[in-house]
Amino acid sequence: MKKFILGKKLGMTTIYSEDKGALNVTLIECEPNFVSLIRTEEKDKYSATLLKVNKTKNKFHCREFRSEEKDELKKGDKITVDIFQEGDKVKVSGVSKAKGFQGVMKRHGFHGSPHSHGHRHDHRAPGSIGSAYPQHVMKGKKMAGRMGGTKSTVKNLKVVYIDKNKNLLGVKGAVPGVSGRIIEITSQ
Repeated sequence: MKKFILGKKLGMTTIYSEDKGALNVTLIECEPNFVSLIRTEEKDKYSATLLKVNKTKNKFHCREFRSEEKDELKKGDKITVDIFQEGDKVKVSGVSKAKGFQGVMKRHGFHGSPHSHGHRHDHRAPGSIGSAYPQHVMKGKKMAGRMGGTKSTVKNLKVVYIDKNKNLLGVKGAVPGVSGRIIEITSQ
């Protein structure tokens, strides 16, 4: 069975283990999730489970998780961090940090112009953006623009810490997004 849950990123910390030493982990608070809808192949043409987690008293977040096999979940079931065990491999998806309008060196990793003779005030410029034909800039050209703020996924993260009383999940490594943002944790 595929495991999935919604959680809130709390931030990063260091956990010490006797066999592996210091581990940099991201702590995720996973309040109990509730199954609010089950989509089936017969009715909806695909299989999925819709999870709901409370944000505040009157607001909540919903996310849909696709599932290939027949799950034993029913509407109203509660999902907690108990479904995961230490050592599980997971993938975490969320909205990455937004960095605003950035130039080509930070956004795309351009190297810039040489800092020697004949270059004045154009060290971080993108350079030529095309030829004479077809007289316009082609779509998809790497140029300056807004960076970040898009959905991104980090795969092959290992669960190294679980606290069932505080609903905490510790994942080795960094996950996308700022602290306090809702993220999706899915088993691989």
